[in-house]
Amino acid sequence: MNNNFCIIMAGGIGSRFWPLSRTAKPKQFLDIFGIGRTFIQQTYDRFSKLIPTENFLVVTSIKYKKLVLEQLSELAEDQVLLEPLRRNTAPCLAYAVYKIKTKNPNANLIVAPSDHVILKEEEFIRQIKNGLEFTKENNALLTLGVKPNRPETGYGYIQVKKKVEFNDLDNLYKVKTFTEKPDEQMAQVFVQSGEFFWNSGIFIWSLPSIIKAFNTHLPNVSSLFEKGMNLYNTNDEVHFINKTYSECPGISIDYGIMEKAKNVFVLTADFGWSDMGTWGSLYENREKDTEGNVISGDNILTYNTKNCIVNISDRKVAVLQGLDGYIVAESNETLMICRKEDEQQIKQFVTDVRINKGDSLI
Repeated sequence: MNNNFCIIMAGGIGSRFWPLSRTAKPKQFLDIFGIGRTFIQQTYDRFSKLIPTENFLVVTSIKYKKLVLEQLSELAEDQVLLEPLRRNTAPCLAYAVYKIKTKNPNANLIVAPSDHVILKEEEFIRQIKNGLEFTKENNALLTLGVKPNRPETGYGYIQVKKKVEFNDLDNLYKVKTFTEKPDEQMAQVFVQSGEFFWNSGIFIWSLPSIIKAFNTHLPNVSSLFEKGMNLYNTNDEVHFINKTYSECPGISIDYGIMEKAKNVFVLTADFGWSDMGTWGSLYENREKDTEGNVISGDNILTYNTKNCIVNISDRKVAVLQGLDGYIVAESNETLMICRKEDEQQIKQFVTDVRINKGDSLI
């Protein structure tokens, strides 16, 4: 029996990628790179090299059930776990963990967001295999840490402590601290110290280890989902989950468990990772023209325009003159023009559009 499972988290709405990412079709369901595969499809492709199809679970919102099943047609309907409410990542993972427990109490789990970019896939798979071996033999909560190549303020960081001996690995460490997104000056200190790595948000742990961690650090969450052990995989599961989510607090797995547990480890590596969470991350990962522009669209003319991200529908002609360092993004009835350095304001733009123009454009 293959004890390895993969949980793909695909419930986010990607508001920082607006207006391309909409509530009706968030970024994980988009082919932003124009390669014929969406982010969630690329995530499945990546892990299918290690995990049998029947051992995948996708946790997503009820409203995205159809999209998931259309884009991951390999999966059966009961492999798509539907959240009735947004409650952050801890409840999402508790649901998947207890569901897997009914099938395989000895499971070894990979947890991955659905919208990351991995450029060096062979190295990535090698590290995942190393991680699975470690968590299979140890009561450990493992995350993947990425060697930073710039003082990025949009990522969380992991500070490492002592190196851990296991199977001749030279990149396995005990975690000292987790740090949320720093300002630019602090990020520079982190990178120069050599002790900090980007937090990829990709986790590996055995099912017994994560259940023990839930019981220790989030007993109010674990007790709710444990009540459904006789209801999962039955006609009563949906009603139970709807009730459970209405009673469950919203909390992230990072804050609820990873930052508190004592048995947290990190595998550090460089596998071309990017959290494709913002227009800036798209700019970093796309090929640029001679003026440093990232252009998506067949009918775009630029004059004295540089260092910009331009995403315009092929159905429209766009002429840009004299721009430097801007995001120009169009989708359906919406056009956004914003300085790249101010893209943190996009969430506020989304809120203002919703208040002034309604939900149809969000």
